[in-house]
Amino acid sequence: MKRLLRFAGVMVILLMLTCAVVIGHYAVTGYRMYQDAVFVQSIEEKTGEIRNAEDYITVDRISETFLDELIYREDRNFYQHSGIDLFAVMRAAWHDLQAGRYVEGGSTITQQLAKNLYFSGDKQLERKVAELFVAFDLERMFTKEEILELYCNVVYFGEGCYGIEEAAQHYYGVPASELDESQSQALVYTLKCPGYYNPNARLAAE
Repeated sequence: MKRLLRFAGVMVILLMLTCAVVIGHYAVTGYRMYQDAVFVQSIEEKTGEIRNAEDYITVDRISETFLDELIYREDRNFYQHSGIDLFAVMRAAWHDLQAGRYVEGGSTITQQLAKNLYFSGDKQLERKVAELFVAFDLERMFTKEEILELYCNVVYFGEGCYGIEEAAQHYYGVPASELDESQSQALVYTLKCPGYYNPNARLAAE
């Protein structure tokens, strides 16, 4: 019995060491990915380009209904967290575990903005770590309203539409400031998979 307990203890220690090595590897690799990204173009330069674009709109020109729906569906603790929502991450991991596959992400709006600014959509652990470092920088450099504003101007809504203003005009023929509740719900739902869930694709599938 003692030998069995000793063996089990050794296995637990080895497992913990292996986990530490793996986590350390992804942390270091992700941090280097983050450093490489911001070295090529700093966050100040990247966001400056976006804000200086001709079609950039400020948050006061976006429907409150859309903004409320976006936060409710995508990041309910947006105004409370500092770039990462640990509860949302754990909830998503549990749902993924139950499903046996990737079905839900735990990314905050800040993390999604970081991904849109610098990284591809590949679900790589290194990229997720790098995304976190950018998200922390964004939270330090900008207000919540500025982060929300930037996100709404760069996020993809399908059919070549980047940003809520372009999406509102393309799908509904109205400015972003005039989006109603049903339109806002449809556009926020689009973010789950813009190619399949955009308003035109869903209408064609009915």
